[in-house]
Amino acid sequence: MAQPNTSALNPRILQPGDIDPNWRWDKHIPSSGHTAVDFERRVDHDRLRRYRLSRAKDALKKSNLGSMLMFDVNNIRYVSGTKIGEWERDKMCRFCLLAGDEEPYVWDFGSAAVHHKDYCDWLDPDRMLPGVVGMRGTIPPSFGLMKRYAEEIAGLIKKAGMAGMPVGVDYAETAMFFALQDAGINVVDGQQVMLSAREIKNIDEIQLLNQAAAMVDGVYHMIYEELKPGVRENDIVAMSNKMLYEMGSDDVEAINAISGERCNPHPHNFTDRLIRPGDQAFFDILQSYQGYRTCYYRTFNVGFSTPCQNDAYVKAREWIDASIAEIKPGVTTDVVAKCWPKAEEFGFPDELSAFGLQFGHGLGLALHERPIISRAVSLENPMEIKTGMVFALETYCPATDGYSAARIEEEVVVTDTGCKVISLFPAQDLPIANRY
Repeated sequence: MAQPNTSALNPRILQPGDIDPNWRWDKHIPSSGHTAVDFERRVDHDRLRRYRLSRAKDALKKSNLGSMLMFDVNNIRYVSGTKIGEWERDKMCRFCLLAGDEEPYVWDFGSAAVHHKDYCDWLDPDRMLPGVVGMRGTIPPSFGLMKRYAEEIAGLIKKAGMAGMPVGVDYAETAMFFALQDAGINVVDGQQVMLSAREIKNIDEIQLLNQAAAMVDGVYHMIYEELKPGVRENDIVAMSNKMLYEMGSDDVEAINAISGERCNPHPHNFTDRLIRPGDQAFFDILQSYQGYRTCYYRTFNVGFSTPCQNDAYVKAREWIDASIAEIKPGVTTDVVAKCWPKAEEFGFPDELSAFGLQFGHGLGLALHERPIISRAVSLENPMEIKTGMVFALETYCPATDGYSAARIEEEVVVTDTGCKVISLFPAQDLPIANRY
């Protein structure tokens, strides 16, 4: 008997390297809202989870490793589709094992393991386990939990037929490395394997990144309206946090708010400084929607601008436009980095001192993924740009007044023929907020 065609209800599992079998890059990338509906196909979370796990398994197969042990919350989420709150990011309290071609094991914080058995039906309930090791040393190794779980992990690796092969670990507490070695595990660097897996996004990831950027578009419109004398940098930060969480952000990682004499050199933070007429001010919104992050700078002037402030902005815009024009599959990151000025040309003694000012970096579940683009690393160690990468490009230009500066950042999706910019708040010319 012929089998019914169920492809409409069960689209094929994406294979490693796929972006989306039906996606056309000439289409506009959707920004489709926060809800699921029956009348449009939006983000397909089942497809997203299958794609990410298949990418991780494929990267593992292509490496010389037999297994991956993950403590990095971004890698755990990528492989298992589990997350228990932003508070976990610095606790080192969860871990995940991917052994060979088997399904992942996840050790969770207390009752979260029970919760996941009820709600995460894409995982094998027998592989959702409670467990904790050191919590950044607050549970001393002498308590024996590290030894216990290292031996359990070694047993599961053996059961999967991967005994004797190197085990990649992304990061862990120092004492946990020793416990794994004592259990007979050959520990090697596994972060590079996972970064390889995560560098190409499928259409669901791209839609989530686009949605996150759309939220920041709205925040910048609010900042444009609120930026006036008497407002403090931290007031803008507070209003931005409130708006982002109201729009559905699951983590406002940081908001840089830099104004006036604080613009040069760039301090990468915010204070309670009062905004004044004529200030040049720039902001960076770092937040995530369903885990997918933004890094998105914009510069404004308050009321009016001076010729040197405008000149700085024009240069920063020229540098970023030149780098965007180079983005297409097959181009290497050194070509992009050469579009930007040398450190000495804008007041810094060397490239490491200026690192992060003329800069590109991948975006995904982490703020910094592949590729990293910088004159400090890319000229001698170039990486190939590929379709499906999503990254941010950012430039910085000090003004000749000695204290103002312009900072611009655009997020781009690499397509078959070039790239699409998804950070859409207008920035071709210097925006003047509340012009006099």
